[in-house]
Amino acid sequence: MKLTSYGAAEGVTGSCHLLEVGGKRVLLDCGIFQGNRGPSEKNEPPFPFDPASIDYLVVSHAHLDHIGRIPLLVREGFAGKILSNRPTYELARLSLLDSVNILDYEARRANKRRKEGEPRIQPLFTEEDVFDAVECWDSHMAYNSWQDVCKGVKLRLHDAGHILGSSFLEFQLSDGPNKSKFVFSGDLGNIDKPIIRDPQPCPKTDFLLLESTYGDREHRSFADSVAEIEEIICRTIKHGNVLIPSFALERAQELIYVLYLAWRDGRIPRETRIYLDSPMAINATGIFKRHKDYYDEHALDLYDRGEDPFDFPALTYTRHSRESAKLNSITKGAVILAGSGMCTGGRILDHLRHNLGRSNTALVFCGFQSKGTLGRRLVDGAKSITIRGDVITCEASIHTVNGFSGHAGQSTMTDWARGANPEQIYLVHGEEGAKETFAKHLKSELPQSDVNVMDFARSIALTSQPVQA
Repeated sequence: MKLTSYGAAEGVTGSCHLLEVGGKRVLLDCGIFQGNRGPSEKNEPPFPFDPASIDYLVVSHAHLDHIGRIPLLVREGFAGKILSNRPTYELARLSLLDSVNILDYEARRANKRRKEGEPRIQPLFTEEDVFDAVECWDSHMAYNSWQDVCKGVKLRLHDAGHILGSSFLEFQLSDGPNKSKFVFSGDLGNIDKPIIRDPQPCPKTDFLLLESTYGDREHRSFADSVAEIEEIICRTIKHGNVLIPSFALERAQELIYVLYLAWRDGRIPRETRIYLDSPMAINATGIFKRHKDYYDEHALDLYDRGEDPFDFPALTYTRHSRESAKLNSITKGAVILAGSGMCTGGRILDHLRHNLGRSNTALVFCGFQSKGTLGRRLVDGAKSITIRGDVITCEASIHTVNGFSGHAGQSTMTDWARGANPEQIYLVHGEEGAKETFAKHLKSELPQSDVNVMDFARSIALTSQPVQA
């Protein structure tokens, strides 16, 4: 029995881990690498393993850095079964189909720069590839229920509290006399977030594959972060606009939720107009509304009282591009949420072109910005940026409100891992500094656990004495 990491082992993105037990091969996630040119080149085939040899793919949640290469995996020969719960399937299908248009646009744009006779760049995958992947998908899994995946592999999903339907994966493994318990955290969610529940406790395990995105820091409290957003809006809205680059899955819905409460209770001006300028986020909101059984108690109480935080007078959904273009004529009074969350594409780029050069604009980041992204350059204080050939001087005020992060901070991950009492911990899904800092911290806080940083293509043996429940 062994585990090999083929993604998110030397960075945050590209989640992909191969579990091998008794001749069966189970892949955990198959995400896209995001960031600058180096990471994006890692997405191109061939895979570092034979896709046709994979029997099952288990998906932790629907963010692209965990699902973004699934259509390519299928095109390259995977013919097994994909396992997840229903919200993850619906959000993944939406996200992958949205990616087709982005990939096609990027390929056409890149080909315009290529010289005559040079080979044409092809999109990473097509709409047909996405539908082929959907045909392999089994979305019947539910939280807290064991399933026999194959001989020697039992799987149970638990609520990871990261996005709607997000899961951490618990395995019971056996191969002849060898037995062990193994948990993959996926992306572990922050606590006290709106709409979805907090992460469930981690069960006792032998081996823990643990994310470390924020392993070197803590988040501000969510309440303090909401108060900061409200203060920025109140300070800006009478003279300018507030731009919020937003991830379409979860972050956009969380922000709309808290802005509804702030508007309802008068903590931001009643004349504030809020625009969700992302067709994908609008469609994702519809999926959220279909799966209220995944909500926390506070969100359910709102609906029981007849309130709908995704439908109120100050909120406008701008689905069509012509509606989005009209927002660029608004010089004040607007809060615009648009993708992408790291400013790597999408409608936020047009809003940055029209607003970033204005000193009365507030640009608010509410999520992690990977190295190499435009969002990261802005957070790091870039004085000017280039957007689609135009050089824009950065005059807007830049704010980072990290209490909205969908990832757990250092203390939350430590407490969660402590409850599992693992024999061995392997860290993935983090930039090098964060992983090293977190490893040192865990060695101090959990001296009974052997803590290691996972390397790309490194295999570890999952052989141990069984943990007593």
